[in-house]
Amino acid sequence: MIRQLIDAIKEKVNLSEEQLPAVMKILEEKDENPFDLLMQKNILSETQLLTALCKRYRIPFRPNLPLEHIRSDFTENIPIQFLKKYVMVPILSEELLSGADTDTPVKDGAGLKTRKKCLIAINNPSAFSAMDDLARILGVDDYQVVFSLRNEILSAIGMAYDFNRDTTEQLVQDMEDSDETLIGAMEDTADLLADTSDAPVIRLVNNIISQAIKARSSDIHMEPYQNSLKIRYRVDGILYDLVTPPKGIQPALISRIKVMAKLNIAEKRLPQDGRFDVRIGEQEIDVRVSTLPTSFGERVVLRLLNKASSFFKVTELGLEADQFEQVQKLITSPNGIILVTGPTGSGKTTTLYAILASINRPDINIITIEDPVEYQLPGISQIQVNPKIDLSFARGLRSIVRQDPDVILVGEIRDHETAEIAVQSALTGHLVFSTLHTNDSASAITRLVDIGVEPFLISSAVLAVVAQRLVRLLCNNCKESYTPEESLLAGLGLTVSDMSGQTVFRSTGCEDCINTGFLGRIPIFEIMTMVPELKSLILNTHDSNLIKQTSVENGMITLPQDGIRKVLNGRTTVEEVLRVAQK
Repeated sequence: MIRQLIDAIKEKVNLSEEQLPAVMKILEEKDENPFDLLMQKNILSETQLLTALCKRYRIPFRPNLPLEHIRSDFTENIPIQFLKKYVMVPILSEELLSGADTDTPVKDGAGLKTRKKCLIAINNPSAFSAMDDLARILGVDDYQVVFSLRNEILSAIGMAYDFNRDTTEQLVQDMEDSDETLIGAMEDTADLLADTSDAPVIRLVNNIISQAIKARSSDIHMEPYQNSLKIRYRVDGILYDLVTPPKGIQPALISRIKVMAKLNIAEKRLPQDGRFDVRIGEQEIDVRVSTLPTSFGERVVLRLLNKASSFFKVTELGLEADQFEQVQKLITSPNGIILVTGPTGSGKTTTLYAILASINRPDINIITIEDPVEYQLPGISQIQVNPKIDLSFARGLRSIVRQDPDVILVGEIRDHETAEIAVQSALTGHLVFSTLHTNDSASAITRLVDIGVEPFLISSAVLAVVAQRLVRLLCNNCKESYTPEESLLAGLGLTVSDMSGQTVFRSTGCEDCINTGFLGRIPIFEIMTMVPELKSLILNTHDSNLIKQTSVENGMITLPQDGIRKVLNGRTTVEEVLRVAQK
């Protein structure tokens, strides 16, 4: 058998003379799972190995499964752990075998009253015996076996069990219909983790989080009022109502989340912060929890951070050609401060991470101090602010400059001490990135003066200020062109004649975008470069209106103007630009 498999690998995979002995050694050692070992050692890729296994066992290889036909009938009888353990999934459909390869062996089982057809995808020959058990539980007499990729099978498993989950509304209805003593018992329970997973409150919390992740939500809000509890999601910057559970389950719901975040469930008078990790399929989600006491109970906000999300590149930030050229010139400067401004949730950290990733090289020492460290950047030293041990931005920054850095990222300039050290670092040969909470780029100068930085130091140290906002991207599947009303255009300083010959789109809504009309977000930018005229002006005044006027005269594209460019490119709507950029 091993010889036949080696012959199949030789025939189907182009192995070098050095690789072949390593393959033979692993297979002949009769390891529990030699196939995983071959992939872990990077001797064979998953596709190469499955191609060889198809030849050996005469079973087709389907890299893509027909997930559009998947049904969740089997989920009530088969535990998800069983399928994940053996990495296999049944796909029940009458159409699947009609186009099957005639050379593929189809197994028959005798004595069954009903005749069903089924496709069973496996990832490893060791699952053959478990596959027979699966077919017996399903009650199928005809089934086709195929090899498929591990991630494809796990996605199919997740999809099937997700389809079969109770909706959030159904779970809430079940809890409303349940006995009051059940809710009372949960309120008295100190540690809800001791309850079984069938406990209604545990199922409800799990469902709320999984549905939020599925909807691409960034935050979950649980808001208590006098006679109600409202749960809302923030998707692409906009809050949407999810469900209004009965007020009676509020204590149990909040306690469950506090237990998950390792918070003190007995303390309901003070704000608390915590975190926990969850896994949804192959996604790892970091959940940040914040509680706040209000008149009608504790208000809870969960911030969802997907650890599997890939970082944006500078080229993917949505910069126009002229802006990209400006940014590239700025981030290759040997020293100075580059500030990114905007309100909370405007994408400042994402922009800075993209910039750091683009300049990250072995010959550059990059150190950051953040609150909190949201994502791990390979090859970059990241420091977490910790007020409990007096590790502030200022104290951390003072230590960073003694670590011989080339580039420093300060999460936020909040006070005079932090600003002063950042300026001194920029003047002594370091490139410093940081953020400020201001409305536009010109206001950043006013803010620095306000916290005590001398104007002559600002004009010497600051290279540029980048203001940004996030606008929602139109869904390409359902957007439609139209002619906007004159009153709408007037908000951006435009007229109907200005839009002559231009195509403007609006949102409609479809299944792809959850009927919102939007799918994802993109930043609009305002880049204020410190040209000589601006430096001279800052020495005499820090009036943000004069600073902005001078910048515009020197060619700065404002936030609304960049928004208009995104509108004309068909990427967003006039309403979106007005929502985030109108004063």
